Amino acid sequence: MSDATTHLLLPYILAAQAQKHVTHNEALRLLDGLVQLSVLDRDMTAPPGSPADGDRYIVGSSASGDWAGWDLNVALWTDGAWLRLPPRTGWRAWIEDENVLLVYDGSSWIGTTPTALQNLELLGIGTTADAANPFSAKINAALWTARTVGEGGTGDLFYTMNKESAGDDLGLTLQTAYVTKALLGLFGSDKIRLAVSADGSSFFDGFIVDNANGVVDQPRLPRFKGYTNYDNYVAVDTWTKIGINNTDYNDQGAFDADNNCFVAPVAGTYLFGATLLYKMNSSTTARMRSRLVLNGSTEIRGSFGEISGTHLSEATALWLQTMATLSAGDTVELQGTFRVADGYFAADHTSFWGAKVG
Repeated sequence: MSDATTHLLLPYILAAQAQKHVTHNEALRLLDGLVQLSVLDRDMTAPPGSPADGDRYIVGSSASGDWAGWDLNVALWTDGAWLRLPPRTGWRAWIEDENVLLVYDGSSWIGTTPTALQNLELLGIGTTADAANPFSAKINAALWTARTVGEGGTGDLFYTMNKESAGDDLGLTLQTAYVTKALLGLFGSDKIRLAVSADGSSFFDGFIVDNANGVVDQPRLPRFKGYTNYDNYVAVDTWTKIGINNTDYNDQGAFDADNNCFVAPVAGTYLFGATLLYKMNSSTTARMRSRLVLNGSTEIRGSFGEISGTHLSEATALWLQTMATLSAGDTVELQGTFRVADGYFAADHTSFWGAKVG
């Protein structure tokens, strides 16, 4: 019969043994040193100068002094002497100065954190992953950086996302308080789209880039083209709003046909233009003038124009074009007047148009 246990080599109390407490206490000493094993260090090759009772170390390679020949063994300071504890396969030890957990594999102490993570079903960082989100992270910052040439890399960094077919969705979902506010990606096609939402259910496309030709579309861009369907009479030297009361198109309802003016839905830079055709009243000497007016009172710089003609042998027309920086809610209207004699701005040929460009 063996006089020690198989795994921890704890001494047995033998039959008819004198001073049985000595063997029992020896076994307790070994258990106290091995159970819940935690060592101060794993790199030292010589015993420290003033150890405290119960201090434990994993002895480093090529050890000397009292630890000579104890490489990779556990050294326990107890009762004023070093006790050697040879490790067995499967022993685990917490390394206090490194905050890492090691396991003995039969020949060396190795880290319990695997060097490669493969085919994991769930991975949660700071939170719990689930079937809907098999990779989940609750963090405040993340960094992806390229492996440099000096480190054996290329210096490049690509992040690849792939979907099965063109009709599937692929993209980034941007949320506030778990309510989706924006989507960026390939949704239902291979055209890249940016869509935004106020409530997470109704979405508006901000831009779409056609992958077949690179053409960029802004479906929600404010733009309009309006015209008058009646002859607008205007007196001499009297600036009058032209009755642009119909639209050929009016994206986002930017033009208010009831009030004959454009209303900026958002702040930005806008391009405006107008075409005005003269229609004679009683005199052929009238001079036609026109301008664009901000908020009903301020002439937009660069929008004023004037023209005169015989008005008999030719059609007399005036073209305006300018840009303006507007705040949300600003209005722009087309005004006209005549010098020398009154007249009309002709129906169907007098138009006003504009679009947001920046």
